[in-house]
Amino acid sequence: MIVHKVFTSMFCSRYITGDRFYIEPTVSSKKIIVIDRVSHVISVQENVGQIPREVLPKPIFGVLGVITLLAGPYLVVVTSRHKVGTIAGQEIWRLGTTELLCFHRTVTHLTDTQERMNRVYVTMVESVLATPHFYFSYTYDITHSQQRLHNTSPEFLQMALHHRADSRFLWNSHLLHNFPDSADFSKFLLPIMHGFISINSCSLNGKPFTWSIVSRRSCQRAGTRFFTRGVDKSGNVANFVETEQIVESSGDRSSFIQTRGSIPLFWQQLPNLKYKPKPSLIPSENHSEAFTKHFEAQIVDYERQVLVNLVDHRGAEGEMEQAYKHMVNRVSLPDIRYESFDFHHECRKMRWDRLSVLIDRLAHEQDEFGYFLLLRDGTLASQQTGVFRTNCIDCLDRTNVVQSMLARRSLNTVLEKLAILRVGQKVEQQPQLEALFKAVWADNADVISVQYSGTGALKTDFTRTGKRTYLGALQDLSNSVTRYYKNNFLDGFRQDSIELFLGTYKVDEKECVTVPCPLAVNRGWKYITFPLILCVAVAMFFANVITPTEYSTGTLLCLLFWGSMIGVTGSTILYYGREFVDYPCLRDIVFPSQNQVA
Repeated sequence: MIVHKVFTSMFCSRYITGDRFYIEPTVSSKKIIVIDRVSHVISVQENVGQIPREVLPKPIFGVLGVITLLAGPYLVVVTSRHKVGTIAGQEIWRLGTTELLCFHRTVTHLTDTQERMNRVYVTMVESVLATPHFYFSYTYDITHSQQRLHNTSPEFLQMALHHRADSRFLWNSHLLHNFPDSADFSKFLLPIMHGFISINSCSLNGKPFTWSIVSRRSCQRAGTRFFTRGVDKSGNVANFVETEQIVESSGDRSSFIQTRGSIPLFWQQLPNLKYKPKPSLIPSENHSEAFTKHFEAQIVDYERQVLVNLVDHRGAEGEMEQAYKHMVNRVSLPDIRYESFDFHHECRKMRWDRLSVLIDRLAHEQDEFGYFLLLRDGTLASQQTGVFRTNCIDCLDRTNVVQSMLARRSLNTVLEKLAILRVGQKVEQQPQLEALFKAVWADNADVISVQYSGTGALKTDFTRTGKRTYLGALQDLSNSVTRYYKNNFLDGFRQDSIELFLGTYKVDEKECVTVPCPLAVNRGWKYITFPLILCVAVAMFFANVITPTEYSTGTLLCLLFWGSMIGVTGSTILYYGREFVDYPCLRDIVFPSQNQVA
């Protein structure tokens, strides 16, 4: 394995003067980064004492790149980090805090409106970086699976980490583009991955091993739950996540890959204040072309595909299921098989034991696909020859439950192969390991869910305990209410933040002067008037309920009047639901026709 020479203690010190930024390694300071704050030129120079002695240093742990906002370029640096553990002997870190440093000393060149909007843009970037969790390593490429790393050429492994990172999982690619393509910058620049990593030291039958989960969230169709669905014209799907289970024991390393991703058709489910907006296909798009692009790329990356579809077979989800199945049959690619399982129907009345029916149907192919295993002497014992691509509507709750069951089955096979489990033993029979397994997979569900929907996952009580509980159902209710609020009233800002960070939207320096500012939205009179009337009506209704010592005819008439006002105003708000939703400002939204809305 190639280990890149970078600085792993206190990574660097940054210095700020009136006209320059300096970034100096604390271990080997022969070369430093110099950024001219006036000309915006970024260079690596020999350290010949050009940093003024009176300038105090501040420790940083890497550079994420440069992003341009209304005030000009901002340098983004890492100011804290948290060690997660080691994979293949290399340290893995979770991003802590970051700092945005404006090249310009002041913002006096901006108008008042521009200055206000620039603060919003800065907040957007900060909010993305504060979303749990981003990860990095100074010496290990966490964007690639064990199998992909093993199958690459020596020349590929000699490349800088940010140059050879898998573009699907390199979240700061847009920020890194502002740096010159030179090897001198490599030891300063950190590629970051969004997702979830858990690294755990375990022991069974006196044999120690490390069990890890690495979930890599794609940045190629990134976004929030209701604003990013389905596929795009390039074949990228929403909420695509590659999850790798890694086992390391005495130099042997194995991995098992699964993927999840939105139904690869053009469809949308835009929020409109209703609890569950109806998902609908977009008929004007070329579904088969995008579908084919998606799965051709998946087959190149992972070989054979079993498409595990967990959506309902009735109602609006049933229409999506039929469309998905029809497209599989229509395109008829040789290396994919469709497996549909109505999760909610099969597991109704908390019959979660019914999931074993699905696992039994997938068992034969899981045995055929196998897993990647590299022995301590460098011998390649086996490779994984296919993956399960699992989805529900959100690719969150139901998906994680099924993925955890497939992962447990693979873990049993691997641990027996490595002689950690004795013949006949199962992970399920080892209380400590089973408890850890359930907790980590539930944590994986929660983190991926927060990244996409804004709240923790549903149904994690089953993942954590192996059974569905009424307390878990109450927690699901709480998360569902929180999701409703965030998806309707906060996710427009979150979606805009992602578009800005990934470079899908680029700020124009003339915004709010000669170019309209996209963040300036005129909500219209209904946005203030109807919620205000509703609040007054609710307050007056409860005032008439609480204050009277006895109810007279007049009181009852007041209750009837204010109750009617609540009903009429609430119905009006729901009818004009779109006008009250926080929609993104930095991307185009195509609304379905009224007959598609439910």
